[in-house]
Amino acid sequence: MPVRKTKRGPERTPLSRDADVLICGASFAGLTVARELAGSGARVLILDRYEIGERQTSACAAPTEWLERLGLERSIRQTFPDLVVHTPHGDARYRLPWTFSTFDYRELCRLLAAQGEFEFETAKVDGRDGMTVHTDRGDVSAPLVVDALGWRRVLGSGYQPPDAPLSRGLEVHPGGASDDLEIWIDRRYVPAGYGWSFPARDELRIGVGSFDPRFHVKDTTVLLTEELGSEPVGYQGNWIPHRLRDATEDGVFFVGDSAGHCLPLTAEGIRTAFYFAIACGRELRAVHAGARTREEALRRYHDFSAGHEWKFRWMLRAQRLVPRVPPRLLGPAIRAMGSQRFIDWSFDHYLQIAPPQFAGEPRPAPQPLRAAA
Repeated sequence: MPVRKTKRGPERTPLSRDADVLICGASFAGLTVARELAGSGARVLILDRYEIGERQTSACAAPTEWLERLGLERSIRQTFPDLVVHTPHGDARYRLPWTFSTFDYRELCRLLAAQGEFEFETAKVDGRDGMTVHTDRGDVSAPLVVDALGWRRVLGSGYQPPDAPLSRGLEVHPGGASDDLEIWIDRRYVPAGYGWSFPARDELRIGVGSFDPRFHVKDTTVLLTEELGSEPVGYQGNWIPHRLRDATEDGVFFVGDSAGHCLPLTAEGIRTAFYFAIACGRELRAVHAGARTREEALRRYHDFSAGHEWKFRWMLRAQRLVPRVPPRLLGPAIRAMGSQRFIDWSFDHYLQIAPPQFAGEPRPAPQPLRAAA
């Protein structure tokens, strides 16, 4: 389990300062925004209640090309050319037109942080007044503020489960190995949602996600794990947004889960966090360089994010449709979609929702940080 490492005792000095850019949240989205600001001359400060790379909250998998273009190859633990789909009435194996890789969270965060230029402080963000952010160590001000704190959207208007557009996910991490990236669409495990097994070299990441936040997934996560011959150990869980939200609010930029940048149906939120964070970082860089005003950057970033709404909306419709398909028809439907032409077409379109080419040409992989910045 992660251990909160906020400074204590004599190390817990008051935090009262300003910065050019304040990024709240030091995971995929926040670190990617900082990466885009490297070399800009901006004074960037990142705040998080945990040390960089400390608190993993997802299965940690992404299209391989995204990891390569961001110079994160050394974090990869296993790469998969196929996806295996299990249903109560039959299975299917899809040969993907691109590969998917699991990775080590701590190493990826350190590799990503090594590409940025920023100060880092452990502090719990509690809220804000204008461009002043309140933390448990004091106040920090900046003309450019980013909320990358996750689904709670701490610096904006938030919402609470279960009465919110959130999915519920739980995962365990037993030791073991497998060559297959697998998902289960089976109502024995979850009425609306799916189970998964994402191997990572010497670890299996097995979990269940429910589109209905009221359905508790612990018992069925244990069931799936035990049926796979593994022991349910190393629990981690989180709420997963499945609706796009405004990417700006009252002068603040929101990115990652705080903006709902997580794809419905698949609950894939890592590459979308990279994608929208790059767009956000580019706008912030332009503001610091004097190429546009903050208001112009807010409008451009809002419009960029909102321009993807129809893609998210169609995936949400699919998310709502799948549980309505009678189980006896689900297996044949999954197999019918297994023609290579259809797989190539559908998965290529899916990848283009947040295409890896947006990151630009791959950069040389940096040396990982040995400790938090």
